[in-house]
Formats: sequence, structure tokens, C-alpha cells
Amino acid sequence: MAEEGDVLKNLDPAPQGNGADTAPVAGIISQYVKDLSVENPRSPDSFRWTDAPSMDVQFNIGANKVNDEVQEVELKITVTATHQAGTAYIVDLSYCGLVGMRNMVEAQAHAFLYAEAPRILFPFARRVVSDAIRDAGFAPLMLDPIDFNGLYIQRMQQRDAQAGAPVAPAGSEA
Repeated sequence: MAEEGDVLKNLDPAPQGNGADTAPVAGIISQYVKDLSVENPRSPDSFRWTDAPSMDVQFNIGANKVNDEVQEVELKITVTATHQAGTAYIVDLSYCGLVGMRNMVEAQAHAFLYAEAPRILFPFARRVVSDAIRDAGFAPLMLDPIDFNGLYIQRMQQRDAQAGAPVAPAGSEA
């Protein structure tokens, strides 16, 4: 089994041995389901309901430091389908990726962890959610794509505005 340092070495675009070991590098080392919960609290009655469900989809992104060069990025998705008669299903997914990063300034690393890594992980998490809903006996739900970069920029602008920092206009370089 490869060590995390070996994986990062393979991600490094600079040729080995030429002293260019200072180039920034980032990539996904592995990805996995950390936690998955599927609830069908009103079965078997829920399979007879004919009205269209009201869907509530919640997302959350977190990052936890594993070591100096590896972070765990967690994409949490909760889907709740409710009908007039009650809740048909609840799916809670914690989908994670180990992200290797080296020689990145803090702003670059933060953007990679909270915008780029979730963008890479999302299609796989979306499939897990869809399969879990289908396996619970309901029609699969295909979540719409998410603009994680746009959400990240919006969140950073909100944070800067709350801190009283000047906010760069949309589309300009900060």
C-alpha cells in the first residue's frame, strides 16, 4: 500500500531531482462513504402515497486536518422527502475525500478544500444518494449540479462584508 507521501510525490508535476520541489500541488488521494443513513419511517404506508413529495436537500462542507499534507474533506448531504401524510424517507450521507496538498499558500489551500474538492467529490456522492433512495424502494433522485466555486466566492464575500473588509465587485480579481 502506498504511503500518503508517495501519493503526493506522484501528484507533483515537477520532475524529480531538479530542485523544483516547491511547486504547489493538490489532488484527491482517495474518496469514501464515511456514514450513510437511510430511513423509511412510514413504510409500508409511504409506498401508497400518490401526491408528489416535498423535497428538502441540505449540503454542508467541512475539512479536517489529518497531517501537514493531508486533509479530509467531508461533503454532507441530507435529503428529506415529505408528503401530506408524513415523511417518506430521509437520507443522510457523509461522503469524504482525502486531499493531499503541498506548497500551497493558505488562500489557495482553502479554496481547494471548500470549492474544488467538493466539486470533484459531488458526482460520486450524488450517485450514492440516488442509489440509496432507489434501494429504499423509491424513484431515484438525481441532484442538480452545484456551482461550488460560485458558492465559495459568495461565502467569502459575505464573510468579508461581515468583517468590514472591502468587497471586490463580482468578476474582478481580489
